Amino acid sequence: MASTRPEVRTRAGRVRGSWRGVPGAPRSTAVFLGIPYAEPPTGDLRFAPPVPHPRWHGVREATAYGPTPQRGDAGITLIPEPSVPGDATLSVNVFTPAPDDTARLPVLVYVHGGGYTSGSPASPWYDGAAFARDGVVTVTLSYRLGFDGFGWVDGAASNRGVRDWILALEWVQQNVARFGGDPDQVTIAGQSAGGGAVLTLLGMPAAQHLFRAAWCQSGALADVPEDRARQVARRLAGAAGVDPTLDGFRSVPEARALALQKEAARPPGGPLTLAVDELSNGTSLGPVVDGDLIPRPTIASLRAGVGGDKPLVLGTADDEFSMVLDGVRRGLRWVPPGLALTLLRVPRTRRRAYLEANAALRAQGTARLLGRYVTDMVFRREVVQVARARDTAAPTAPTWIYRFAWTSPTHGIALHCLDVPFFFDVLDAPGVERIAGDRPPQRLADEVHGAAAAFVRTLDPGWTSWTDAPGTARVWDTTGPGEQADAYAGAEPLVRSRPVPADGASAGADVSAADAPRAPRRAARPGP
Repeated sequence: MASTRPEVRTRAGRVRGSWRGVPGAPRSTAVFLGIPYAEPPTGDLRFAPPVPHPRWHGVREATAYGPTPQRGDAGITLIPEPSVPGDATLSVNVFTPAPDDTARLPVLVYVHGGGYTSGSPASPWYDGAAFARDGVVTVTLSYRLGFDGFGWVDGAASNRGVRDWILALEWVQQNVARFGGDPDQVTIAGQSAGGGAVLTLLGMPAAQHLFRAAWCQSGALADVPEDRARQVARRLAGAAGVDPTLDGFRSVPEARALALQKEAARPPGGPLTLAVDELSNGTSLGPVVDGDLIPRPTIASLRAGVGGDKPLVLGTADDEFSMVLDGVRRGLRWVPPGLALTLLRVPRTRRRAYLEANAALRAQGTARLLGRYVTDMVFRREVVQVARARDTAAPTAPTWIYRFAWTSPTHGIALHCLDVPFFFDVLDAPGVERIAGDRPPQRLADEVHGAAAAFVRTLDPGWTSWTDAPGTARVWDTTGPGEQADAYAGAEPLVRSRPVPADGASAGADVSAADAPRAPRRAARPGP
């Protein structure tokens, strides 16, 4: 019996996976890889909404990751995310302890990051075996990236990558019970751009029926305004020598579009102009506020109450992007922190408040302070914005926040992606030693992964919620307090930077005066 490979009948046909361990044993996991949820997005389906995959005959082998939208050698990245060649790039992977339609286990659906232009679900860091061990079915998914996934194309569907997320979640609703999951107990999670995907879906009226809770790691919201998306399209079309239309872009080979998209997404100007633009406006390739699928910016949508019935956990590592300044750290010793922020066009009042709120970091030098400023602008202030937006909407479900503060022994900071192997409890996976050292603390993985698994199962990660005590966060480290009352105080001066108009039309907008701190208020806690 131990040699029997697991088989499951999906709506499109049977798939045959593989076992890790002895079937039925406490730590065994059935793994199904590369199950297509949509037809290959090529030919006439390029720049089209995803089309559900048709039925197949016989049994489909599901023992290898499917082709990935990420192409070529990604080089050395913080998370090892290999590319897999091929056209059938829209697929899911399932890790389950019980491929049995009577199990009805809670489900985690994970969206990988990569700045909306790269990344791959084939990473060994996204292995769901530890969640399976803890009674959770895990699904990871692929989606179209870069211009093919998110670029504005006149005459084509907008937000194709977002539509991929939705179709994959619909696949989960229709099929996960056959893998032992419960479609009524789906939690979505993701990191970086994947965390942005989680928040985007949380704020989308069209996605509310597809999940019951959300966990956002280092979320990077895009909320690209339509006019900004159109500018990128015109620049890419000009570089390719085609019209910025569906026919024009379809005539550009995928490899050519990939080669041109990075430059097309950069606004004109030098490095300083680029830095200011990206810190102020975010990425140019990502989910677009199209007035249709994404009717308004995510923060405005959350403030209006969308997703307020869904429990949410979100947080960041302390120094997500501080390493971007490693090459200029020595030179920055001679630049006063205030002058550096002035060059980045931080308004005087906000600059003074930020320096005061981060006095301890300021004492560690300009590079350290600027690294935190970049992290705060891209990631940490978003935690406060989201939590306050939900608080303003008087949600029926709580919000919890956290800080991942453990310092990498190889980088000296709590950098971007460092928390991912702790979340999945894969400290022995390839590449972890580069970012977490030779002996990352298993006890910390037990805590982080344990909280995530508990949240998926019970809708409570196990610490005081923001909803009950605004500002309170779980701090993950091997030393120090378990909870902190003012966990994101250093990012506070950056929160009220771009007020949202009454119509919520300004994509990427942050918060308004309505998001001022509120008195603690208890929200009803949903049951498991």
